[in-house]
Amino acid sequence: MTTQKHVAVLMGGWSAEREVSLSSGKACCQALEGEGYRVTPIDVGPDISTVLESVSPKPDVIFNALHGRFGEDGTIQGLLELLRLPYTHSGILASALAMQKDRAKVILKAAGVPVPEGVKIHRREASERHVLPPPYVVKPVNEGSSVGVIIVREDRTHPPQELLREDWPFGDLVLVEKYVAGRELTCAVMGDKPLGVIDIRPATGLFYDYDAKYAKGGSIHVLPAEIKPNVYQQVQELALTAHQALGCRGVSRADLRYDDTPGGTGDLVVLEVNTQPGMTETSLVPEMAAHAGYSFGELVRWMVEDASYDR
Repeated sequence: MTTQKHVAVLMGGWSAEREVSLSSGKACCQALEGEGYRVTPIDVGPDISTVLESVSPKPDVIFNALHGRFGEDGTIQGLLELLRLPYTHSGILASALAMQKDRAKVILKAAGVPVPEGVKIHRREASERHVLPPPYVVKPVNEGSSVGVIIVREDRTHPPQELLREDWPFGDLVLVEKYVAGRELTCAVMGDKPLGVIDIRPATGLFYDYDAKYAKGGSIHVLPAEIKPNVYQQVQELALTAHQALGCRGVSRADLRYDDTPGGTGDLVVLEVNTQPGMTETSLVPEMAAHAGYSFGELVRWMVEDASYDR
């Protein structure tokens, strides 16, 4: 008789992406229970080490459904290594590198992956002058889900003054990057295999922001993306190269821009790699996995069976 594997699902936390993580965690708990696992949901707080050591019986695997800082940046991964608990997704170094966008760009560029031109500066400086000719994008160096992202358009006379808000919660350093017009593409990697490519089209507005990502009907996902076959293949190759260059494990997702606008540059650039992609009902990775023939339950089962420490 096979022993039922005990999976503790980490969710919530205290990052800017707490609510999304709770949604991901809830969906993963339901799917894992459907696959026959014993599941313990844990809303993560600063006492997580004590909580994990008190869980009985001891979890066989940690399913990391945290998003954002502390859950996605190598911090929780380091704790799980110390506790010798197998966990899903990437290890300490890959998680830390991918979350620190400016550092990730150095690694990706060295691996031959095209990235947007950009510079890391203090947010005060970015509020005083146009660091790059508009249009450009200002983003926190270590947040996800498009939180804190500002697009400075060509008709904007002044640099973004919202960066001077006293309650600005995203740190003093920001990444300023050239805006790449065109399509928003994304491609997941599962193990060593790139999945399908999605063309993400915001239902309203011009930017795939937080609401477009997580609100029902906030965006339209075209899968497979309606782009030339050679470009489609190039996106998959870039996603896999980026995954491997950063040392990612399990599932990751690369976000790209493709300038196929009339008279555009034709540039294809990788914006970032997400080591803890969303797992909600509107999330991209489950959709790409389904296109490849994996149900949501089969996807989370694969992730659990792939889990390890010393990643």
